[in-house]
Parts: sequence; structure tokens; C-alpha cells
Amino acid sequence: MDPKKLLYVQLARLSKALASPGRVELLDFLSQGPQTVESLARLTAMTPANASQHLQVLRRARLVDSEKRGLFVTYRLAAAPVAAFLVQLRRLGESRLSELQVAKATLLASSGDVESIDRGTLLRRMKAGEAVLLDVRPRAEYDEAHLPSAISIPLPELRKRLRELPRNREIVAYCRGPYCMLSVDAARILSKQGRRVARLEDGVSEWREAGLRVVEAGGRRSEVRTA
Repeated sequence: MDPKKLLYVQLARLSKALASPGRVELLDFLSQGPQTVESLARLTAMTPANASQHLQVLRRARLVDSEKRGLFVTYRLAAAPVAAFLVQLRRLGESRLSELQVAKATLLASSGDVESIDRGTLLRRMKAGEAVLLDVRPRAEYDEAHLPSAISIPLPELRKRLRELPRNREIVAYCRGPYCMLSVDAARILSKQGRRVARLEDGVSEWREAGLRVVEAGGRRSEVRTA
């Protein structure tokens, strides 16, 4: 085969691997940290067998890696640029596909009662001591990577741990990115308790892609700069 044609053949492997809504969703969850096949199946409402088949396709395209421990197989993204690519793919889709714009608007319409703030506003408010950042994802995802200064209270524990959050500052909740509704649910719980609350659409991947610092597993800090 002509070498130039071969280049495009190899690039097409990636697009072929992504030619399934289920596989894109699996990558989105894996951008939060490693997951077993069984946990990914629960998160995506797939059967374990179906999730496993999709993950094997992603593995052959070198987008994910896997490790078997006992009876369980754990998957993770093969490299940080995969998560950055997902962010850019979403942004490209939102800019070019009216159907995606409508789908996002429909999803977010149900959160119209919750104020959203951007990262610049959040950083200003936190610097001024006016806001506290709350991570409502499962603890394992927080431990893998989280935004600096974020407090971890998984959504199912929020009602029981309200006392851990200050009453004299705004609470800004975030989760897995703009399509994740965990932060919306958290904001509603807090609002009913009389707390000042807002939602940050950014997740860890969006924060990284913007070149901002992220606290990695073990307390390390990462910073990704994009052109």
C-alpha cells in the first residue's frame, strides 16, 4: 500500500473505533479514571458482555488499556490526550451539528433553575474567599483527579454531610463535565437547604484542556497546555 494511503488507513482506525455512541460514552466515563467492565456496564446501562465488546474495540484502536486482576478486568484511557480529544470532539460537534445543539439544550433545560458559572468567575470568587468548590462525583473519581481546593462529598452522601460546608460562602458544585447532571442534583439539594449555590459545567478534562492545574492521584499536580 502507498505509504500516504497507509497513514490515512491508520487514522481511520480511530474514527471507526468512535463510530458508536456507546464507545464514546465509555471513553467519557473512563476520562474520570479507571473502571472495571462491570462498573462501566452499570454506568452506561449496558450488559457486561456488550460493554466488554465495545472496550475491546477501543483497546485495539489503542485508545484504552486494560489490566486483569483476579476475575475483574480494569480499563483506563491509554493516554491523557485521549481525554483532551474527547473535549475537542464535543466542542466541534456542538459548533457544527444543530442536532447536538438541540440535544444539549434539551438536556440542560431541566437545569434552568440552577445558576451556571464559568471557570473565570469561579476562580475570582474563590480567590476572594466568596465560594467553595464541591466535587460530587464518587470518591474514587475524586481520588484519581480533581480540581484544586475541591471538597469531596459524593452526591448520595450530601444530605448527611451538609454541616461540612460553610454557610457564609457560595457552594459551586461540579461533576463529570457539561453533560453530567450530578452537580445539578447537588445544587437543588443545597438550594432547598437555603444555601447559595451554582454549577460549574467544567469537569476535570475541561479544566486540564484549558491548561489549568489538576490534583492527580497521590497529590500530584498536572498542567496541560494546549495551542
